[in-house]
Amino acid sequence: MKKVDSFVLKSFIGPLIFTFFIVLIILILQFLWMYVDELAGKGLDFKILVELLYHFALTFVPTALPLAILLASLMTFGNMGEFSELSALKSSGIPLQRIMRPLIVLIGFVVVMSFFFSNNVLPYSTEKARTLLWDIRRKKPDINIQAGTFYNGVPDFSIKITTKDPVTNRLDNLIIYDHRDRRGNTLVILADSGYMKTTPDGTGLIMILYNGYSYNEIEEKNVNVASRKYPSRKDIFKEQTIVISLTGFDLERSEEGLFKSYAAMLNISQLSLYIDSLNKKYNEKIINQFKEFNNTKIYYERNYVPNFAIQDGNPDTLKKFKEFNTKVLFDSLTIFEKRTVLVKAIENLKDGNSFLAEKNESLHYEVKGIKKYEVEWNKKLTMSFACLVFFFIGAPLGAIIRKGGLGTPAVISIFFFVIYYVISISGQKLVEEDVIGTFAGMWAASYILLPIGIYLTYKATTDSVIMNIDTYLSFFRKIWDYLYRISMNDKRRDSASD
Repeated sequence: MKKVDSFVLKSFIGPLIFTFFIVLIILILQFLWMYVDELAGKGLDFKILVELLYHFALTFVPTALPLAILLASLMTFGNMGEFSELSALKSSGIPLQRIMRPLIVLIGFVVVMSFFFSNNVLPYSTEKARTLLWDIRRKKPDINIQAGTFYNGVPDFSIKITTKDPVTNRLDNLIIYDHRDRRGNTLVILADSGYMKTTPDGTGLIMILYNGYSYNEIEEKNVNVASRKYPSRKDIFKEQTIVISLTGFDLERSEEGLFKSYAAMLNISQLSLYIDSLNKKYNEKIINQFKEFNNTKIYYERNYVPNFAIQDGNPDTLKKFKEFNTKVLFDSLTIFEKRTVLVKAIENLKDGNSFLAEKNESLHYEVKGIKKYEVEWNKKLTMSFACLVFFFIGAPLGAIIRKGGLGTPAVISIFFFVIYYVISISGQKLVEEDVIGTFAGMWAASYILLPIGIYLTYKATTDSVIMNIDTYLSFFRKIWDYLYRISMNDKRRDSASD
């Protein structure tokens, strides 16, 4: 039996490693596709890009691992079925569950390691990746002036050029609007040619202009609009140098812990602490709002019945008011007093409804904050447990379809992973909106797909032909023959009656 275990493990580990890195690369490419606009043109060092991709690659591991296990198990058992290895093992008296046993032990170990990774490494990598991405977003793109359009990337300047020499970087026919005085387009510089370069420390931009002139409108102070003369000054130059201070063009690294309170950056123990603290805060807020409502005149006001109505000195009337029988009180009032009471009651009802709606919205916001932490707490478990769920789907399904390689297994893997992903995302959204419970939403994909895996395992054990197309064609053929016989019998009856 040890040889069988060794054979099955060797057949599985190779495809697992192979598919894991394929899926991880696909997820990294998806990340680059999503954020290419924010990364392009920033002049980032290769070291920064490698660091960003490294940390994001670690965050993709819990997602890539279940899909890799599903694909690898389909390939392994599909190959074994295609080359009659499963048939040989079963004919030797070894059931499918015994063949799967070493892989179940391996997947159990992978589940435990995946949980420890999600609990310890994932929060650290997520914080590093998000912080670095935040710093890159704040960095301004490198100066890259294109011919024929105004470039506004340099602070307080708008620059347009006609042509640009790609070899010498010479700029021809420059038009520069200087907005440093914040007075609009009052200072314009035109030059036949020029060059731009940054200072060695990268904190400034040097513009060297040749053969041009500057036109500057001089500001008039304390002058009426009717008497303005619009004075201006025109300066001609053969060479002019402008130095501009650059801020935000270099990558400024943020301090550690910028996003440390976010749910995705916490482990299980920290999430439990946050959830407990937020629940206490939520309960205290409910009590305080109840006290606030109890102390408002909307709730405790008792003077909506005019005082003169109970000042007649009659003991029976006083007893009725002490018992607070609303019908007796209302019937004892005059028409004018009844109208006053109803108007006051309607006003209090509107005020109370507005008060409760406002507080309910505030409490719903608090609940959504708690649900985010509960979602992350459960996600660390569900993503690890998904490895086991996908194995029980992939292994028996591969034994049934008996097709190896990347073709059919890849299609089936994507199909089941999309189902799992859609259910997980839908459940997560419903939990975050406090529509359903946390356990019901976050574990929905697991307790929906796990019975499917158990059913497939049973079918594979009994050599089911549920994936055999001929079986379904034979079934529909029987239905067609049955319907054909019925129609022929009806025709014979019609002919006999005629």
